[in-house]
Amino acid sequence: MPLEAFAASDALTFGFELELQLVSLSDLDLTPASVDVLELLKRKPFPGNVVPEITESMIEINSSVHSRYRELLAELLAIRDTLVAAGDLLNVGIAGGGTHPFQHWSEQRISSKPRYQELSALYGYLAKQFTVFGQHVHIGCPNGDDALYLLHALGRYIPHFIALSASSPFVQGFDSGFDSARLNSVTAFPLSGRAPFVLHWDQFARDYFAKMERTGIIKSMKDFYWDLRPKPEYGTIELRVCDTPLSVERAAALAAYLQAICRHLLERRDAPPAEDDYLVYNYNRFQAARFGMDGVITHPQTYEQLPLREDILATIDLLQPHAQALGSVEALVHLAAAVTEGSDAAFLREQYQRQGSAEGMVNAAIQRFRGERRPV
Repeated sequence: MPLEAFAASDALTFGFELELQLVSLSDLDLTPASVDVLELLKRKPFPGNVVPEITESMIEINSSVHSRYRELLAELLAIRDTLVAAGDLLNVGIAGGGTHPFQHWSEQRISSKPRYQELSALYGYLAKQFTVFGQHVHIGCPNGDDALYLLHALGRYIPHFIALSASSPFVQGFDSGFDSARLNSVTAFPLSGRAPFVLHWDQFARDYFAKMERTGIIKSMKDFYWDLRPKPEYGTIELRVCDTPLSVERAAALAAYLQAICRHLLERRDAPPAEDDYLVYNYNRFQAARFGMDGVITHPQTYEQLPLREDILATIDLLQPHAQALGSVEALVHLAAAVTEGSDAAFLREQYQRQGSAEGMVNAAIQRFRGERRPV
């Protein structure tokens, strides 16, 4: 069927989805507790929404739609506290992090939702290996042309979000050497990567989506696992490269950072995006995933070599007027501190050394997510 029209939404409104780990407090491995957690949450008021994910050791929380950072953060703190209280009753720890450091994919159970069963049948073991955890941020757009403009203009900043959210250094019991190893699982899927370079919604729907649908490979936008994709039913673009941070404060700050960048880009003072910008895209993405904020990226238009850490700090300075207008200065302060003090990936490696075990590292991640909330 034809791609639906792009549903207009208020410009720069935002919200996100956050995939979280369910951890047994007995052995600190993942545990297939999503059914029990979701059943318990039905019995109490829940701010936002919570749904199952592809395997039963995961859940996904969805925020409401917001226009201001502080409102989003307040909702997330309430969601966090509700989740933690439910986990305490079930002896289940809730944690962020893009990967669990020592779970084994073969032990995961696919959730009963029909779409997940279909994906398992199609992708085989990749579906269970997709027990990785990400943050997807949505930005509202008034029309499809603005959405596609932002989608391609944001390619320049994709390494920022990878490095700032990186929290998946360990995989299957070993330090991968990557700050964000999670992204390597995503790129295994055939419809991952980046969107085709099209800047007008009618052309995207007619010349790209319709042709892809006729191939029989895809049925809807859900079948694309792009780093950034349009969501016409919501009237948004969706950023999908972030690991799930270890704290909701970091998650909210990342959403506010994206909102401020989009406000800057919509002023259209920068050179417009061009297809040749993607010549450096994959390598810049790799630099951020492999080395985090110590990576070195190539500017897509000038080809200047930029230390990623310095580029993020320069962008934070550039965005100050936008953050003032949007009420998100605190979010940029939070991210600037992360640039200088270290990412969640660095925190996890430090905890591994300090605690002396992967289990100790997982426990530190659970406590980080809890914030100031004490166990019951």
